[in-house]
Amino acid sequence: MKSLLITLLLMAAPPADADVEDRARALGTTLRCVVCQNQSIEESDAELAEDMRALVREELASGKTEAEVTALMRDRYGDYVLLRPPVQRNTLVLWFAPLLLVGGALVWMLRARGSRADVPVPLSDEERARLDALRR
Repeated sequence: MKSLLITLLLMAAPPADADVEDRARALGTTLRCVVCQNQSIEESDAELAEDMRALVREELASGKTEAEVTALMRDRYGDYVLLRPPVQRNTLVLWFAPLLLVGGALVWMLRARGSRADVPVPLSDEERARLDALRR
């Protein structure tokens, strides 16, 4: 009776491989293929991406967490392997340089526009004389 109960419980539980596969696919969508550069390792057909997918599945199957596998991949390939790299001291320029450039361009344009204000230039004596002649 006890063995029947254990058998039924094992049959009802989803296989561990399916859990690892689901976790591996989810983690794979956050890791960049370092060959393709704009694809995750799940989307890429490159051989290196296949190796990276196999490594992720192997590490997850051995009991490591997603954070541990991500740390392993970062150690091997650097922060570049993350599709969403973290904001760190050494990447602040990359994150905020576009904003600074756009802001600087706007300030420059506004200052240039302000310096070109329409200021009437007084007429010279010759121009005034011609204008008076035309008015008569």
